[in-house]
Amino acid sequence: MPINLPINLPEDNPKGTYANRSLARTVAFQLLYQDDLNPGSREQFTESFLRQELPDYEPLLRFARTLVNGTAEKKEQIDTILTQTAQHWSLSRMNVTDRSILRMAVYEILFMDTPKPVVINEAVELAKKFGTDQSAAFVNGILDKMVPKTN
Repeated sequence: MPINLPINLPEDNPKGTYANRSLARTVAFQLLYQDDLNPGSREQFTESFLRQELPDYEPLLRFARTLVNGTAEKKEQIDTILTQTAQHWSLSRMNVTDRSILRMAVYEILFMDTPKPVVINEAVELAKKFGTDQSAAFVNGILDKMVPKTN
């Protein structure tokens, strides 16, 4: 019988006042990344993965669910914005990690009440942790260009 161990180890989790939301974003990003590589996996794995990776704290689970499902539901609109903002970069040319982080960040900027600088900082931190050496600068640059358009 397989044992489902958490993918995100406690020592890898963010620390500080807003660590729970940071962890929820990490888990949401992982689900969106998986769904980008394997379309349709979100419906199959989201709930079990959220319950496995996040503390059993309903507001945190709700926040992560909102990020995952909202980003997926608004993907076409988000992709249009990213295509317009990321001049000279088609979505297919973007690293899957960067694209998933950007989609989630754009969703949070446009459709949630999180302060924009917080969203950008969180996206950059995810890019540092999961992306390439250039990911953090790329994600920061795209989101910095986009934010004034949403105010």
